Amino acid sequence: MDSGERRRVGLIYDKRMKKHFDLEEVKHPESADRIQKIWNKLKDSGIAKRCTVMGGKEAKDEHISLVHNRKHIDFIKSISSKEEMFWKEMAKKYNSVYFNQGSSEAAYISAGCVIEVAEKVAEGELDSAFAIVRPPGHHAEPNQPMGFCLFNNVAIATKYLLDKRADLGIKKILIVDWDVHHGNGTQKMFWKDPRVLFFSVHRHDFGTYYPCDEAGSHKMTGEGAGKGYNINVPWEHGGCGDADYLAVWDHVLIPVAKEFGPDIILISAGFDAAIGDPLGGCCVSPHGYAVMLNKLLEFAGGKIVMALEGGYDKVSIANSVQACMEVLLKQKPIIGSSEAYPFESSWRVIRAVRKTLSPFWQSLSERLPVKITSMSSPYIQVVSSDSEDEYNTFSNRVSQHLEMDIENVIQPFSDLKVNDDTGITSQASNNSHTWREELSKIDIWYATFGSNMKLSRFLCYIEGGQVEGMRKPCIGSLDKSKPKEIKWESFPHRLFFAREHTATWGPGGVAFLHPECNSDEKAYLCLYRITLEQFNDVLLQENTSSFDMNYPLFDMTDLQSIEERKCVPVEAVKNGWYHNVLYLGKENGIPILTMTCQLSDVDNFKSGKVGMCKPSKEYANTLIRGLVEGKQLSEEEATTYIQEAASRAL
Repeated sequence: MDSGERRRVGLIYDKRMKKHFDLEEVKHPESADRIQKIWNKLKDSGIAKRCTVMGGKEAKDEHISLVHNRKHIDFIKSISSKEEMFWKEMAKKYNSVYFNQGSSEAAYISAGCVIEVAEKVAEGELDSAFAIVRPPGHHAEPNQPMGFCLFNNVAIATKYLLDKRADLGIKKILIVDWDVHHGNGTQKMFWKDPRVLFFSVHRHDFGTYYPCDEAGSHKMTGEGAGKGYNINVPWEHGGCGDADYLAVWDHVLIPVAKEFGPDIILISAGFDAAIGDPLGGCCVSPHGYAVMLNKLLEFAGGKIVMALEGGYDKVSIANSVQACMEVLLKQKPIIGSSEAYPFESSWRVIRAVRKTLSPFWQSLSERLPVKITSMSSPYIQVVSSDSEDEYNTFSNRVSQHLEMDIENVIQPFSDLKVNDDTGITSQASNNSHTWREELSKIDIWYATFGSNMKLSRFLCYIEGGQVEGMRKPCIGSLDKSKPKEIKWESFPHRLFFAREHTATWGPGGVAFLHPECNSDEKAYLCLYRITLEQFNDVLLQENTSSFDMNYPLFDMTDLQSIEERKCVPVEAVKNGWYHNVLYLGKENGIPILTMTCQLSDVDNFKSGKVGMCKPSKEYANTLIRGLVEGKQLSEEEATTYIQEAASRAL
């Protein structure tokens, strides 16, 4: 395709989709502002003027029924005619959805928009198109809504082209789902269909990341005639960026796409893997999305339809969509190497995917290339712990100079090498083994003052999982051995509650221990005797889950100096809320350590720069149960202790 050719690019948007919103949670991530911000960005940049702009129209039931059953269609259609009580009850029934009077219309328009542009691209009236739609669709299953999704927009459009517009000659469709969450609904709808190659790259975190099941595993390859036509690339953790995604493109998606030979490509274009997204915890840049899209333009004569899925940081999503539109319009050349070096864990996933799919795709049987540019994905904090605000943590750290930030965080990782026989080897992996072996021999007391006072809650950080009241599971530690001893002690420090929302517990403050000693104060702490290796894994989970642990966060040098220094702020996780390791003394000659905020954070709490908030009922009850089960206080005494800590000013 001539790069100088003016491409006919469609852009479809309808403000009526903004009528769908959460009546109870104003700050809900899937808000109407998402599509408004994108639309404004494209208008202000002049991109919209270069496109064929269209308004939306509602999808027909007969087309929606190609992938959804009658009961589901009737339910979505009836929502707007119901009352608020019904919407709330139905929202509780389903997984991560909300409803209001505008939901039915928005869902029908969202699906209709994707059908409209897919048909025009298939007909040749447009070369490519982008559908700025909401609610998103890829989680919606044949019989139920879920994950912010009501109708599965991309799946409906795909079946429409294959089953209703056979005259257009579209016989094979590639669906690329780069949303950070697995497209479980789309997978189910084409599980046995060899006409559709479904490719999803997503966070999986060993089944603990939403949708929190094994459907997103690389072992899920399809069934019957569709065996081999379902490809999942499940990241093991957050923090994956351009390097990881481009490696998957070059070594999985692009080779398979060449073999498959699609007639058109539909992209479930979620941008929640982008830098700054409050839910995704990854760090794909606008340039990264542009390169990924540009590689796909080489197929199907450039016939690509992009449909918005997730993406919840309004600055990041607008920048990412603009970068993609510039590719579709051939407005800017794509500069930069496609060679990239991902996390070691990402190479492990890529090797597993290639091995599993190699019986179906000859190109995946070949050995991976030896020469890959050594690049490491940067550390970016992700949603995983009490330390993280599900909606605001990322957006507060994304500057207006996003491209400069991206350039600053991508760094060479020159000591990594590729071994033809065993995959990745590195000095870094040897370091990981060495420090873990060393620190596994050192015991410390980990002193807990928050939800970890309850043993079953603390064991989530060791064994993985979650307890009642938690919205997110923990990954767990590498060494899953239980604490060798458990003790309780009181310390002259102030317990207080701050922040306003966390991913783990939802709305409400979480516990902090004032880092300064005060003889007038008394805080109850539960002490767990664990290894220094385990302490590092807990420290990681309290602050992030996207840091490659090739080196310890808190090493022997820190341990040897902390008695004199009293505290050691951990630079590698400095954006976490609990990155300050505090020394509280010794018990039987073993150091007592806890993790909390710094004094500068306390000043921000006092000034009101960062909010203070009482804990949620679920979170407070976990602390109370911990104190009662530890036989420190009666339930009444524990309740009073927590209430006083939450109500007193700093």
